[in-house]
Formats: sequence, C-alpha cells, structure tokens
Amino acid sequence: MKFAKIVFWIAGLWGALILPPLYFMSNAIGRIHPPTITHPEFYYGFIGVAFAWQLAFFVIGANPARLRPIMIPAIFEKCSFAAAAFAIGAQGGVPQELLADGAIDLFFAVLFLLAFFKTKAASSNPANT
Repeated sequence: MKFAKIVFWIAGLWGALILPPLYFMSNAIGRIHPPTITHPEFYYGFIGVAFAWQLAFFVIGANPARLRPIMIPAIFEKCSFAAAAFAIGAQGGVPQELLADGAIDLFFAVLFLLAFFKTKAASSNPANT
C-alpha cells in the first residue's frame, strides 16, 4: 500500500505544480503554437478538470486501500490524455512538448495500474486499512 500512496502523491504533486501556470499562459501558447486559443472555455475547463484530478490523487494517496475503485477512473484519466496526444502527434499536429506530457501521463497510468494491483492484496487484509 505504501507504493500506491507514494505514486498517487507524486502524481498529485506533479500536476499541482505544472497545471496552475497554464491559467496565465493562454496568450503565450497562442503565440508559440498558433493559432490562438479561440475557445477559452475549453482551455480553462481542461485545466480545471485536470487540477481537480490532482486533488483526487492526493485523496487516493491518503487511503489507497479504501479508495482502490477510484484508481480505475484515475488510470483512464491518464490514458485519455496520453492517447489524444499520441493520436494527434501521429498526424503531425502536436508540439513535441505535448508528446512529452503524453508520455509522462502514460508513465503515471502504468504506475497507477501497478498500484491498483499491489493494493488489491493489501486491501484484503484489514490490518492494512
């Protein structure tokens, strides 16, 4: 269970550090990677939902055995962004740093999956809850 705690806390911390600056970068992103952002509600909505998941990672990390079922949507959250980044990247339509972000999310998805399976054995032991 310690593995799951560490993985989810690191994931939450990583996201909590990299997401908030994006709130102040929409104009810069439009200049660096044109075109400009034409639907800010989607841009800011993405950041908000992604940040909410970082808070969920901290909650999961606080008690992985009890919150083990929530690890499944957490894995999907990481895979969905990675899949989108790689699919768009395969078409040549995504900046290299976005591919790196997709790779980081895929890495966390694998760690979340490992945490899910490692926590299963711990969750069956009442002494570990």
